[in-house]
Amino acid sequence: MCTPRSEIGAKGEEAACAYLIQRGYRILRRNYRQRSGEIDIIAEYGDLIVFVEVKTRRSVTYGSPAEAVGYRKQQKIIGAAMLFLGEHCLHGRSFRFDVLEVLLTGGTVRYNHIINAFGR
Repeated sequence: MCTPRSEIGAKGEEAACAYLIQRGYRILRRNYRQRSGEIDIIAEYGDLIVFVEVKTRRSVTYGSPAEAVGYRKQQKIIGAAMLFLGEHCLHGRSFRFDVLEVLLTGGTVRYNHIINAFGR
C-alpha cells in the first residue's frame, strides 16, 4: 500500500525536528509560509538563525533528496527567510540555509544534514 506523499513529508519533518533538537537546536517556527515561498523549519543554533529545508524520501531511486532543492526552490526559501528576518527584527543576526535529508526505509530513519547547503 502506498503512503500519501503529504504523510511521508509530515513524518520526515517530525523526525527532522527531533534530530535537530537532539543536537542542540531550538525550533523557532515550522512551516513558515509567505507568497515568496515556504520554510520547513526555522531554528536557532547558538547565535545563528538556521533555515532548514527538509526533504524526505523512501528511497534514492530517483536521486538524493537534496537534489530536489534546485536554484528556484533556493531562491524562494531565501526570499521567505528575508521576510522572516524583517518581521522579527533579526536582520543583524547571522544565518544560514541547511538541507536535512530524511530517508525512511524499512522502519529505519537515516539523516544527512547538509550544513550551509546554499548561500544568499
